[in-house]
Amino acid sequence: MKLFSFWRSLATYRVRIAMNLKGIKPDEIVDINLMKGQQREEAFRKVNPMMAIPALIDGEGPALFESLAIIEYLDETHPNPPLLPKDPKGRARARGLAQLVACDSHPLIVPRVREYLEHELKLDEDTRNKWCQNWHRAALTALEAHLQDKATGRYCHGDTITIADICLASQAAGAHFFKVDLAPYPTVKRIVDSCMQNDAFARAHPLKQPGAPASA
Repeated sequence: MKLFSFWRSLATYRVRIAMNLKGIKPDEIVDINLMKGQQREEAFRKVNPMMAIPALIDGEGPALFESLAIIEYLDETHPNPPLLPKDPKGRARARGLAQLVACDSHPLIVPRVREYLEHELKLDEDTRNKWCQNWHRAALTALEAHLQDKATGRYCHGDTITIADICLASQAAGAHFFKVDLAPYPTVKRIVDSCMQNDAFARAHPLKQPGAPASA
């Protein structure tokens, strides 16, 4: 199993958490430095033409791509512990919370978007950061509202970790990078704090990865 990764990648953070929860250790981790533009090099474009990480190669066949698809693949091939609730509505809710992060919020602040804002629209760093903060707060506001539902427990859905918690942790890490305070979102913060007490989350954190700075 080969994982294409980068310490700051929030999407790869999600996959690392899932792997840790399931006790999966990749045979090889390939560093794709997003800050140096290595995702645009021909060798990696053959792995994922979208030029985005994570990507996962497991045995024969093409690389798997997109964090949620990879996590569900891992959940199906390594079913314990399960990362989705047993009931259909529970699965839909957990997936919805996860997608709010991975599909609605995160794509708006990834490097290719920030680079476009800088190079094509000529926005300065302060304006670009305000853009990222805006979409972080929009997602956190929606998450906080959804998490008021009675289905929420210690974690996003009941008292068992699901794919929703994995995504919530990545949202919190991104908020930290862009200096968005979690204090106005107490339920989000409570659940993230619970998740970070789990070694699988703590070990996967971006700042615990090779190449990461001492703080960010």
